[in-house]
Amino acid sequence: MQPPSGVAQVVILAFGALLVVPSNAVQAEQGSKKPSLSLKAQPAVSFAPARVVLVAEVKGGANDHEEFYCPTVVWEWGDLTESVVEADCDPYAQGKSEIKRRYTVEHRFKDPGAFKVVMRLKKGSKVVAQANTQIQVRAGLGQEPQAGGSITAGPIRRPKR
Repeated sequence: MQPPSGVAQVVILAFGALLVVPSNAVQAEQGSKKPSLSLKAQPAVSFAPARVVLVAEVKGGANDHEEFYCPTVVWEWGDLTESVVEADCDPYAQGKSEIKRRYTVEHRFKDPGAFKVVMRLKKGSKVVAQANTQIQVRAGLGQEPQAGGSITAGPIRRPKR
C-alpha cells in the first residue's frame, strides 16, 4: 500500500483545520453572550404544609462573566416573605474568577394557595438576571381550601325506613 500523495495529505490537513476553527468560534461566541437564568420547583403541586426545593441554573455565557460573579441572591416566595443571601467573595479577577452555576434552596409553604416564586441575581441595586416559577399548594388534612375554592359533594341520601 502506498502512502497518500502530497495532494491528499494537504486536503486531509485542510479538512481537519476546518473542523477545529468552528468549535473555537462557537466557544468565543458563547463567552461573549450574557448567561441566562432558569428556575424549577420540585414538587410544583403539593399539599400544605409543603416543603418545596427550588433549583436555579445559570446557563451559557463565560465562566468568568463579571455581572454574575458573587451576586446578591433575592428569593421572593409569593407568600409575603423574602430571603436575601449575600456571599463574601474574593475580588473579581478576569479569567480566574468563576461564576456559580447552580443555586438550590428549600422553602416551606404552610398555607394553601398559588405562589409565584421569583429569584433575582443582583449586583448592587442592579438586577442582572431574574427567573420565576409557579407553585400550587393545596389544602392539607384539616385545612380550609383557599379563598375562591369550592368543596363538592355527591347527592345527599337518606336512609330508608
